[in-house]
Amino acid sequence: MPRVLALALLLGLLVPLGGAWAEEPDPIIAAGTVPDEATRVAILTRLREVFGAGRVIDNLAVGSVVAPPNWVNYATKIITPDLKTVSRGQLAVDGTNVRLSGMVPDEAHRQQITSDLASNLNPTYVVRNALEVAPQQQNVLDNALANRTIEFDSGSAHITAEGTAVLDEMAAAMKTMTKKKFEVIGHTDNVGSRAYNLELSAERAEAVKDYLVAKGIDGAAITTHGDGPDRPVASNDTEAGRARNRRIEFRVID
Repeated sequence: MPRVLALALLLGLLVPLGGAWAEEPDPIIAAGTVPDEATRVAILTRLREVFGAGRVIDNLAVGSVVAPPNWVNYATKIITPDLKTVSRGQLAVDGTNVRLSGMVPDEAHRQQITSDLASNLNPTYVVRNALEVAPQQQNVLDNALANRTIEFDSGSAHITAEGTAVLDEMAAAMKTMTKKKFEVIGHTDNVGSRAYNLELSAERAEAVKDYLVAKGIDGAAITTHGDGPDRPVASNDTEAGRARNRRIEFRVID
């Protein structure tokens, strides 16, 4: 039986929540399976028009999938400049099911994007809007991290001296946000098995939490999670890209 087609766009940190463009915006990663080469080209062309050719990473595959009528036109219609205001997000189109998640700066942006999605699709499409308005305090963490990575010894959860220096700054920033809760998320490149990387990313996130607790942050205010290689922000085809993917992400969640 043919599979249903799926398209997933990973929306990285496109615009920091303070509103200024990042010096090096994260890439847009297109993944999934589409029915033919013409559909693949149409989607990639639209992505490059909206976000710029240099930011689009093509992980799309062509396979034996079934597309609803006129699917490619609808799929390209919902790739709009409004998506530039979404950070840490994903636009997933699975047949006629559409889901958009991530963070936006304010309620006005959330409503505008929702309205645009509805107006660009016909009634057979089901849209799930999982966008969230980002806490203003997220800016504090983003600025403290300043696009740096927390470094670990290779293949381990031992934080290097350079990594602890960054974490000292993160702890200081977190101490300014009383009564807030945080999530620490570990990410890896795709070298090695997915199971190994999921475990390693979780261990590294937990090591970061332990360090922050030792610096005076309430452990009950921090949850940890390991995403392994599942949410890259750069291509794993180069060492520079893999280095960017080996990272720790900090979120204000309450």
